[in-house]
Amino acid sequence: MLTINDLKFDDKGLIPAIVTDYETGEVLTLAYMNKESLQISLDEKMTCFWSRSRQELWRKGATSGNRQHITKIVADCDRDALTVYVRKDGPACHLGNNSCFVDELFINEDEHEAFRLQGLYDLLVGRKTDMPEGSYTTYLFQKGLDKILKKVGEESTEVIIAGKAEDKAETIYEIADLAYHVMVLMVEMGISLDEVRAELASRHVIDHKVKQEKMGGQG
Repeated sequence: MLTINDLKFDDKGLIPAIVTDYETGEVLTLAYMNKESLQISLDEKMTCFWSRSRQELWRKGATSGNRQHITKIVADCDRDALTVYVRKDGPACHLGNNSCFVDELFINEDEHEAFRLQGLYDLLVGRKTDMPEGSYTTYLFQKGLDKILKKVGEESTEVIIAGKAEDKAETIYEIADLAYHVMVLMVEMGISLDEVRAELASRHVIDHKVKQEKMGGQG
């Protein structure tokens, strides 16, 4: 179990906190915490942030009543960012929106998703090349294929458990973990995203032909 002292705060003593709806998996806002606000959040089980503009502690909902009740806090593999899962009493955004993220930058959703996946893939390739100290990804590459395969198996089991429990938010979280470890495996084995896309595309063709054959056999 991690402690606050295990986390990596920046040179201003802050760590980014991605606030996420526990029920839906929707990202609600990006805020920042220092050690004091994080400790308050842990003690009170409600979000408390550090306001960079006002330079003071900020308890979410203290004036609006739109409090965020924390269900869990998860650190990323490098321990320099947090995801804070919450159940909220009202809108997350001060403008009254459910989420602070409302303006879409990309028109083509397929291109958007491909861009994000390629960015993650390139990041993992960089980790394998540079092997930065303290990185969980570095640890996986150092341990090698057997360790990576073991993690893929473990994360697959976690997806099954969460799905069987019909816990949507937990299933989303575990699928993301599985996707990350699968991409680490891809980098380790030199498998590109384009190769996987091509395989998926070929399956669409095969399924279409199989479907036609089955329909023809019914005549």
